[in-house]
Amino acid sequence: QVPLVESGGGLVQAGGSLRLSCAASGRPFSSYTMGWFRQAPGKERENVAAIDWTAGRTYYSDSVKGRCAISRDNDKNTVYLQMNSLKPEDTAVYYCAAARYYSDYLSREIEYWGQGTQVTVSS
Repeated sequence: QVPLVESGGGLVQAGGSLRLSCAASGRPFSSYTMGWFRQAPGKERENVAAIDWTAGRTYYSDSVKGRCAISRDNDKNTVYLQMNSLKPEDTAVYYCAAARYYSDYLSREIEYWGQGTQVTVSS
């Protein structure tokens, strides 16, 4: 059973919005740091956003800061990424990720990965 399942990707015009969701199952992820990476063709996987288990600490890459908001609902074992003012350069496969500690996440010591959801932004 895949522990992390993403949804919400799709095709959107530049300037539009999408909300990605990641549902965790099979174990309690409420104490994990959760977040999103993305990978465009021919590029390295980029850490986009993260949120610790208390939702007291968040991280955003410079490329999405001010345009995206990460949140989580521990009762639903779900993490969200609201993406606004989307640009063609945001086109990528977005992966949900979980790490035991916030520092581990930022160091890319990821314990669980989702299978990814495609986001395509047309110009």
